[in-house]
Amino acid sequence: MASRQFDLANSPGHLLRRAQQWAFDLYAKEVSASGLTPRQFTVLAAVSQRDGASQTELVDATGIDRSTLADMVARMMGKDLLARKRTEEDQRANAVRITAKGSRALKSAMSAVAKAESKILEPLAASKRGDFLKSLTAIAMAADAAEKAGANSSAPVAKAKRKTKAKPKAKR
Repeated sequence: MASRQFDLANSPGHLLRRAQQWAFDLYAKEVSASGLTPRQFTVLAAVSQRDGASQTELVDATGIDRSTLADMVARMMGKDLLARKRTEEDQRANAVRITAKGSRALKSAMSAVAKAESKILEPLAASKRGDFLKSLTAIAMAADAAEKAGANSSAPVAKAKRKTKAKPKAKR
């Protein structure tokens, strides 16, 4: 029986990874002077649009997982880009705000990010760019929905395994 070759040229996963790597390289080249990583820029942009948002709201807005976002916020606070405090409504939740330094960093990176994003779209005909962005949005929304459903997380599996491995009760 003849085996079929995997066609990388028609693999959505492979092509998305290559496109993402190129986008990251363009971003690094254009925005490196700002000192912000792509994810830091994303967090600053999200916080600037949702000043006082909880970290949970920022997870939803950015697609960055909860623990990574919490670590990023802590490091960005150390750089005086963000500030956070406990919310009055829920003392377990943090309200995140952009600082003056964070606003300046975001503003200084904006034109470079716009330039990088323009270069990303450049290979596409102008008439196709809107459809491309709609398609990317649909994929991102599907990823968000799957994440919320737990489909992309090992947490439900690990939780289920812990429940089945109940410790035997000690004899008295």
